[in-house]
Amino acid sequence: MKTQLQALITQAVTTLQQRDDLPAEIHLDIQIERTRDKNHGDFACNVALMLAKQARCKPRDLAQKIVDALPASAMVNKVEIAGPGFINFFMTEGSQRAVINKIIESGEAFGHSTIGQGKRVQVEFVSANPTGPLHVGHGRGAAYGATVADLLAAAGFKVHREYYVNDAGRQMNILAASTWLRYLENCGEAIIFPSNGYKGQYIYDIAAALHQTYGDALRHAANTVLDDLPEDENADGSGDKELYIDALVERSKTLLGEEGYKIVFDAALNSILADIREDLQEFGVIYEEWFSENSLVASGAIDRAVGRLKVSGHLYEQNGAWWFRSTDFGDEKDRVVIRENGQATYFASDIAYHMDKLERGFDRVIDVWGADHHGYVPRVKAALQALGDDVDKLDVLLVQFAILYRGGEKAQMSTRSGEFVTLRQLREEVGNDAARFFYVMRKCEQHMDFDLDLAKSQSNDNPVFYIQYAHARICSVMRQLDEKGLSWQLLDEDKFALLDNEHEQALITTLSRYPEVVEAAALAHEPHQIAYYLRDLANDFHTYYNAHQFIVDEEAVRNARLALIIAVRQVISNGLGLLGVSSPDKM
Repeated sequence: MKTQLQALITQAVTTLQQRDDLPAEIHLDIQIERTRDKNHGDFACNVALMLAKQARCKPRDLAQKIVDALPASAMVNKVEIAGPGFINFFMTEGSQRAVINKIIESGEAFGHSTIGQGKRVQVEFVSANPTGPLHVGHGRGAAYGATVADLLAAAGFKVHREYYVNDAGRQMNILAASTWLRYLENCGEAIIFPSNGYKGQYIYDIAAALHQTYGDALRHAANTVLDDLPEDENADGSGDKELYIDALVERSKTLLGEEGYKIVFDAALNSILADIREDLQEFGVIYEEWFSENSLVASGAIDRAVGRLKVSGHLYEQNGAWWFRSTDFGDEKDRVVIRENGQATYFASDIAYHMDKLERGFDRVIDVWGADHHGYVPRVKAALQALGDDVDKLDVLLVQFAILYRGGEKAQMSTRSGEFVTLRQLREEVGNDAARFFYVMRKCEQHMDFDLDLAKSQSNDNPVFYIQYAHARICSVMRQLDEKGLSWQLLDEDKFALLDNEHEQALITTLSRYPEVVEAAALAHEPHQIAYYLRDLANDFHTYYNAHQFIVDEEAVRNARLALIIAVRQVISNGLGLLGVSSPDKM
């Protein structure tokens, strides 16, 4: 309805322009909101207040001119001017009830819009280093990013979902070295494992598979591997774990040679990446592209980005390293992009990656990052600005941590041994539906307390159960109809006048809000708006269900009520689908 009202006001403004009552050139941004008080109508518009200065007219006087110029509409019962110049619309009951048939006829498409105008948007999310399984923190970014992408698609944007695979750099080398040391243990070597190595069980599993495939072909004696390295960090604080692990990586590369090292490196990378892909796919998170960091090296994108920054004068050389003048853009200090050994830093890769994104022609680029990366945002934007790219095309959405609670107590998330609560473990405990829903119930920038007991409960306090139960109840009603040998028929809109009690009117109003909620949630990147809406819709339905019979003797009333709840079922299914949650027929 808001779209139709915007069209009416646009026509009225055009008429006033043709009469010279409004300037030919004006900035027209028509904002229409639902009223909180039904005494003020169904919708309110502040266009007269926004245009008053341009029109050189008092807001109430301009509002009257706009109202007088409004074309006739069967949707509008009456229009009033309120306060300093608000235009309030009272809609006909028939126009509001028309949403029932519209929902039934549109089906899964109801709620979709074209506001995005087919603009290309890339959404990059999760992008966890492939150095271990996804944990519960990654889960929130996965659920949030996937839902934002689906909302944008529903709003008419052309969405490209992408995972950036950090398959280059220091952490991947540490992973490879850690895997090789566990492989050597499988060969019978007595290995002192580095304090800074990857210690999780998954490393043992990869190493065992490597040994099963290659036997002792990659074996070297422990003393050959570990002797004459810098001292690792000790319990008393002596030694240097960073120097030690870096030296161990270089020793691994030297002993294994290029081919042997690549075997170990790829075994670790491919195993973990396959696990991440499978985990996300089972979570309902699918990507159009898995973008390799190594491809930036192979394509020369990093060299090209660094070259552009040198030409623009935003890099300088110091002690053999190349530094980005990020302080020129408000950063606290300049940042290294090329180390003294000639290796590119993570920052250099990120600059090249974002340069590549914009070169691929996306109208908008959205990064979903963990909140701990907040200090990194201005740095990346500064680099894009230095490259001469349009920084306004980049949005970075920060997702706060999720904290697990069980029995009212904070659950242990990780241990010093490298074990942690994985996303897979969470999904197995509470189910995909509860995990996807609970992860998006709060604004992404808010810390989230994930109540495991509540997520598993089958009670009205569990919001996902409460919403799914509404869907299942409607399916049960339709089964009862079939069992009674009755059928349901789509009605002409005038027959919906039979839906005249307060519960039915509340449901119709809530149903009509759905497209507006989807659009608002998409543009604001706020999936929680859908979650809250569905809870409200389910509440309205359960209240209606408890107060009225649907399968009544009078056929016209029965068909009208069934049409209403079928529309409710469709909207619940559509909304849950956007959140990546199923709509069960039975519970």
